[in-house]
Amino acid sequence: MSKRIFIAATQQNAGKTTVSLGLIYCLKKYFKNIGFIKPVGQRYLLEQGYQIDEDSILMEHVYHLKDALHDMSPVAVERGFTERYIKKPERPLLVRQIKEGFRHVSRNNELVVIEGTGHAGVGSVFDLSNASVARLLKSKVILIASGGVGRPIDEVVLNKALFDRENVEILGVIINKIHPDKYEKISKLVRLGLGRKKLPLLGVIPYEPALSKPNMAQIKDELGAEVLFGESFLSSSVENIVIGAMEPHDALNYIEHKSLIITPGDREDLIITAISKHLISDDYPSVAGLLLTGNIRPHSSVLELFKSTDIPVLLVKEDTYSAASRVHDLKVKIRPEDKTKTNIVLDLVNRYVDIDSIVNQL
Repeated sequence: MSKRIFIAATQQNAGKTTVSLGLIYCLKKYFKNIGFIKPVGQRYLLEQGYQIDEDSILMEHVYHLKDALHDMSPVAVERGFTERYIKKPERPLLVRQIKEGFRHVSRNNELVVIEGTGHAGVGSVFDLSNASVARLLKSKVILIASGGVGRPIDEVVLNKALFDRENVEILGVIINKIHPDKYEKISKLVRLGLGRKKLPLLGVIPYEPALSKPNMAQIKDELGAEVLFGESFLSSSVENIVIGAMEPHDALNYIEHKSLIITPGDREDLIITAISKHLISDDYPSVAGLLLTGNIRPHSSVLELFKSTDIPVLLVKEDTYSAASRVHDLKVKIRPEDKTKTNIVLDLVNRYVDIDSIVNQL
């Protein structure tokens, strides 16, 4: 029987995908064949005629996994799923799909990494909480929590109670996204605090700002934006956001390295200022992209100017405030084409997680 690890978290965006991605890389030293499954997925894409969770697509792309994508993502929670389930529960069907997908994935792999969705209780509304899925697949759990000392330990203990109720063993805890200036202090305190709860600390991963920065491709996809120029430059990452509601000479003070300029499409003075700053700035690239709002296209002569740059230009229907709010609220996920972010993740997990301890406990 293949070994398995269930990667759970105390809250959304704590770093399950990051840890799963890095663990597969590190564990390849110990296991020849490793599989991946996201039993219940909430963010999916259509692939090969199936609704496939985007994390399964990421793992398949990075590691060239040979298992069928629909086995790696057996249940997709699409719009209306929860409402339909409450009115007509069909847990045996969902259990069958998960077991069947896992059986196929585990068939040719010595180890299967199972990624959960949100905290231990997520999925309870349709009778498939992370804790119950971990029990269903007879898997031990690694819990991921993020930041600080008190809050993550409180959250770990709360989540542990749900896993305990399902008789699921927790191998240990990984604390993620610790600011470097507090790293040593927090590492010591969480080790002591978790030790008092008889929970091993498997790693403390420092916060890496680059992982939380979106690129223009993600902004395009999440906002449903039209590309006016620079389709081939959408991999440009965004580190700063400038709202175009000021005079051009004032805007120059705010356009820094890899800035996203969000402005109405008829603010051609600001658009030309952004192009000029990008072309003459020593801090290259100063402009990561432009997001034009109000569904207003600049004059064709202004768009022509972009041909001398590598600045992607997106257009959305929303007003500037709404568009800026959506960009601010983006949940940044690693995408298959994000090679730089992927390499950062592999290095972080390799350096800061006790892989030997995980292997020994398996």
